[in-house]
Amino acid sequence: MRFFTKFSELDSTLIPKGVKRCSFQCFLVWIGILHIPLMVGVVATLMCWGLALNVTYLNNNFPFGLWIAADLGIIALGAGAFFTGFLRYIVKIDELKSIVNFAVVVGVICYAAAQGILGVDIGQPLRGWFIFWHANVHSMLTEVAFCITCYFMVLCIEYLPLILENRQINKFGFPRGFAHHLHEAMPTIAAIGVFLSFFHQGSLGGVPGVLYGRPFAFREGFLVWPWTFFLFILSAIACGPCFTILITKITEFCARKKLVKKNVIDILARISGRMLVLYLVLKTIDTLYWVKVAGDVGAPFGSFYANQPYGIWVLITELGILGVIPAIILLSKKTRQNEPLLILACLLNCSGIFMNRWIMTVQTLVVPVMSFDKFVSYHPNWVEYASTLLWLWLGAIFISITYRYLPIFPQEKELNPL
Repeated sequence: MRFFTKFSELDSTLIPKGVKRCSFQCFLVWIGILHIPLMVGVVATLMCWGLALNVTYLNNNFPFGLWIAADLGIIALGAGAFFTGFLRYIVKIDELKSIVNFAVVVGVICYAAAQGILGVDIGQPLRGWFIFWHANVHSMLTEVAFCITCYFMVLCIEYLPLILENRQINKFGFPRGFAHHLHEAMPTIAAIGVFLSFFHQGSLGGVPGVLYGRPFAFREGFLVWPWTFFLFILSAIACGPCFTILITKITEFCARKKLVKKNVIDILARISGRMLVLYLVLKTIDTLYWVKVAGDVGAPFGSFYANQPYGIWVLITELGILGVIPAIILLSKKTRQNEPLLILACLLNCSGIFMNRWIMTVQTLVVPVMSFDKFVSYHPNWVEYASTLLWLWLGAIFISITYRYLPIFPQEKELNPL
């Protein structure tokens, strides 16, 4: 009991000044609850590493499945970090300083999850360094691997000042001065992050776009970049801020307090809505042109959606329900300032990005390309779901610890006076 009391006292000294947190006992219970599904994911991951990928439903027809689709979706959601940093430090929208720290936290989680999922997917994570040492310079995935790794390092550097600003660490001169210098260098760091993010977000779209043997995904383009290169960048920019807003709202709900002012959320939502409209316009043009070109070479539009569950409803859902509806909500000031509608728009937008990444990976492999090919469907099993959701629970724990001990919301004191 005395041991627990000492930890409780230490906990109270680490909490930022001027804010209120739940009791140490409640916090431990919350972390313990999150560990239950987390351990299921750990078991699934160990099964993949110990028994190989035959415990999953991946096969020679589907080397890409839930893990790759989720990986691309998570990286797109993490774009909220680089785009918010771009708006704050490069475009100089000062209001976003109240949410840019949390965007970095969300970005760290997304990119750590992306690398963690790949660590399961490659089957032998101890050989993960091969992609750097034995790099295939002709592969887009090599550039993706280098950029994602480097950008994750950039995110860690952006997260470091938050750690140094903990009330106990900040008492020492060196951490305080180092944090100050990092803040001064943040525009440069953010610019590096934007550069790295643009290229790996685009190259992830370029991978299916250059598969000329897969007419469902293949696209023409500009110079060496297929149109999917640019569409992936735009879609990530459009959904990333919405994911940051969504996680902010979930954090506010769990904390039972307001953490960011409405005008800050409104700015981010408005920009996200405009980017989403631009993406939808270009995506529609790309789709119409693709239909014409594919038809001219003997791949009629209907053949791509001839097999269920990948019927024409997939295209309607992706562009209509998960695209047009959130765009309408985010463009209108009245609707986006309605919190339930805003949350709905963010949910639809983020769901749309996952559906798009699933379509560009799994559905691309589903569509038969030879006259003798048979339609074979793919459905992930519990091992794939559990090992993927593992990072959701880890992310929740990471946010919980960060929120409890670090000053990530500058407006919290003002919105919730003691």
